[in-house]
Amino acid sequence: MRSALLLRPPAAGRRWYRGSGPRAETGPHRVVDLRSDTVSRPGAAMRAAMGSAALGDDVYGEDPTVNELQRRAAQLFGMEAALFVPTGTMGNLISVMCHCWERGTELIVGDRAHIHIFEQGGGAQIAGVHSRLVKNLPDGTFDLNELESSIRHDYPDPHITKTSLICLENTHNVKGGRVLPLPFLREVRGLADTYKLPIHMDGARLMNAAVAQRVQASDILRHCDSVSLCLSKGLGSPVGSIIGGRKDFIERAVRLRKVLGGGMRQAGVLAAAGLISISDMVDRLEEDHRNARTFAQGIKMHATPFCEVDVDTVETNILLFTINSPLATAEEFCRRMGEVSEEEVAETGRGVRVLLLPIYGHILRAVWHLDVSEEDTHLALGKLQFVVNKLEQRST
Repeated sequence: MRSALLLRPPAAGRRWYRGSGPRAETGPHRVVDLRSDTVSRPGAAMRAAMGSAALGDDVYGEDPTVNELQRRAAQLFGMEAALFVPTGTMGNLISVMCHCWERGTELIVGDRAHIHIFEQGGGAQIAGVHSRLVKNLPDGTFDLNELESSIRHDYPDPHITKTSLICLENTHNVKGGRVLPLPFLREVRGLADTYKLPIHMDGARLMNAAVAQRVQASDILRHCDSVSLCLSKGLGSPVGSIIGGRKDFIERAVRLRKVLGGGMRQAGVLAAAGLISISDMVDRLEEDHRNARTFAQGIKMHATPFCEVDVDTVETNILLFTINSPLATAEEFCRRMGEVSEEEVAETGRGVRVLLLPIYGHILRAVWHLDVSEEDTHLALGKLQFVVNKLEQRST
């Protein structure tokens, strides 16, 4: 069953919080920004909450809004305590440092994980923690035999490092927003328990996973020792993440947050946005998932074989698709999607700029969020068809 938080309908006369409203018209053209779910901006309700937040000094533990956010996040996670931090990268680094307190230890992480690829190797750079990589499978999981074989069994042999942590990512960004199956999490938990290892989950998009699986966040996190949840992606806050764990883990995390420069004073201005994120923004994630699937189905129906997409792998708000034609590179295709020509306006009656992200090779990424509506999704599909048609016409 999903939690009350995920199922609660809006009160009579109340609309679910949206983003900044009709801001997507830039000059004469409509802009549909699918580069990331970090690009959304807070709307009136969130800004009002930020402006009226009760404040105190959070470094002294006296900001009531931060304290309330942390209390409610811990309940959401099913964990003893939680801590508000400025960024997801800091949240992951703090968590790694809490688990790998001794320099020269080792964590096991997927070779396509955000922690490994996109966070500057902070565990090694700052904490002296080495990463041992296991191959991420297409659904974001690992081969459990490879995972077990990667655990160091000969410590304290002076030639090797000590395995201290297993890191997971859910949903998995580079694998296209894939959701880690609950049976996989149970198996990793069993393996970790056998070797007395903790598990940290990079849950930047944890609530997308919970909505997709129709479970509570705590059902996912019962298999983990710590988590970092981003508030400024699909949940719509302008800034901030929450880490969760045992009480002693969070006490240690408070010290690390301070030395890493993350101690903030009247942080309730930001925490107020986070409270709206975890109360009002969770259910609407299903809209993003539905729009992503609509776009994937449109590509398959109208842009194949120029573009290739596996509709069955679109589980949440992230879509990966491939440019299969020699008529355009991924970068060129993105450029054409993001510009408006007189020809487009003359033929379609309007100009639409669709912003996409080339990630590697011929693969593009599109990410749905609260500022991309169903209408925007169809406009983006129309633009994609227009671009594909023009490229194919010019090749004949």
